[in-house]
This record gives sequence, structure tokens and C-alpha cells, in this order.
Amino acid sequence: MNNKNKIFIDKLRSSGLRPTNQRVEISKFLFNRKKTFHFTVEELKNSMNLKRSKKISTATFYNTVHALKSAGYLKEFSLENNTSYYDTNISSHHHFFDNGKVIDINSDKITFQKLPEAPKGKKIKNVEVVIRLENNN
Repeated sequence: MNNKNKIFIDKLRSSGLRPTNQRVEISKFLFNRKKTFHFTVEELKNSMNLKRSKKISTATFYNTVHALKSAGYLKEFSLENNTSYYDTNISSHHHFFDNGKVIDINSDKITFQKLPEAPKGKKIKNVEVVIRLENNN
């Protein structure tokens, strides 16, 4: 095993996936960066397959992303037209959303004076805000 790929291989294995070369490439693309990364599976597929002569299948992208999400390495949230976006920043935080672009907002930048009471038999797990932006023309 290549030591520089160990962290990416470990993420895949702990997600229940066999670390094939394609899955390791996907894991590296997602997690080998200084800043967090927001994406749809289609954006990820298009971005990665642009640079490859042999394309990675759509199913491999979806299966890998969903396994990484289920294992807690990615956060999923839905925006316009129920499109699923994924985030490599799994901590509690908020987002700006502008024309398909997602920007993180630290959780300490938004405060709440009071939250509504949860429905009977439920409790609030977390609160994440999406602030939609538009040009001020």
C-alpha cells in the first residue's frame, strides 16, 4: 500500500468500500485539499472525468459518495430543486448559496435567540441555515 494514499484508503475501508484505484482517486480528489469542498455528484463526476482518458462510471461516483456520507466523512444537504449537495466540512456550520455556488459560514457567525419547540416525540438534532444571495441591482 502506498503510504501517501493510506488516509484515503482508510476512509474508503471504514466506509465499507474496497479501495479500488478509482475510489482512491475520488477520495483523494475530495479530501486532499486545504479548503472544504462543496459539490453535487454530477459536478464531481464531470470535474474528475475531464482529466481522465478512461472515465469513472456514474455508479462508482454515486456509490462512493453515498458510502462516504453514511460513514460520516461527508455532509449532505439539499438546495434548489431538491439537488443534493455534499460538503467535506462535516462540522456544524451554515452556508451562503449563490447561483449554484455554496460558501461556508462559521456557526459562531449566526446566533439564535430562541428556537421553536420540537414536535412531540422529537428533539432538535442541529440547526443549519442556508442564506440565499442575489445581486443587488
